[in-house]
Amino acid sequence: MKSMTGYGRGESAQDGYKVTVELSSVNRKQGEISVTLPRDLEVLEAQLRDLINKHISRGRITARVTLHSNDDKNATRVKLNTPLARAHLKELTRLAKELKVEANITLDMIIRAPGVFETDRDVTDAEDFWPAIEKALQHSLNQLLKMREQEGSHLSKDLAMRIKLMRKHTTEVQKRAPEVLKRYREELGKRLRNAGVTVDAKDEERLLKEIVLFADRSDISEELARLQSHFNQFDTCIKSSEPVGRTLDFLAQEMNREINTIGSKANDSLISHAVVSLKTELEKFREQAQNVE
Repeated sequence: MKSMTGYGRGESAQDGYKVTVELSSVNRKQGEISVTLPRDLEVLEAQLRDLINKHISRGRITARVTLHSNDDKNATRVKLNTPLARAHLKELTRLAKELKVEANITLDMIIRAPGVFETDRDVTDAEDFWPAIEKALQHSLNQLLKMREQEGSHLSKDLAMRIKLMRKHTTEVQKRAPEVLKRYREELGKRLRNAGVTVDAKDEERLLKEIVLFADRSDISEELARLQSHFNQFDTCIKSSEPVGRTLDFLAQEMNREINTIGSKANDSLISHAVVSLKTELEKFREQAQNVE
């Protein structure tokens, strides 16, 4: 089980340049990749996306690739594209005014914009730089995946604890359920006696039919069985090496369905109390499951 959050950074050198790849990931229901590349290397975006997709199936991934001169001779060839920097500032200011938000635009934000810094020596063939980018990307991916696995281990323990508590409350409901029908029959007889009603053979038959109808309406055996099945499916998920986040989302929805049905059929204060506890733990389970790849 892996988390969807993490960070990784990798570097490599080639032809007097240093390539740096930074990856960060956050929660997202589907897989999404955002890539920032130097202008001369933008043709490599598809290859970079393909490599990331081989390792990550869920979450929003932000990939930033930077290219720096690795020696003083090349460093003197770096120049600032001032007109482009002004254009970025103008557009950011216009956007802030249009959205009616405070424009906290800094110099750092401007110089990080694509194309603001240029080199006199253009990259003649971007494909030649792919081995260096791939090496840096692989290092970055290794760090990112390691962090996601470590966080995933903590998530796995927390989710298992939530399931354990839900199993406990479900057992309480199972033990209490047979008492509900018995209590209903006793209370029905008590109300008749208190009302001074004498129950003859004919009335006894009608009374039994009423009890049978109540038993049918309040029967939660199927819901409890399905709930236990969902718990068992979680046990399978937690042992899997494949992404299980979407499966956990589905299980949370199905468990919520069964718990709501049990609550609506309860007719018992103790079962209702257990249902509240089940819902509380399920909500915590659902929140954590949204962090799982």
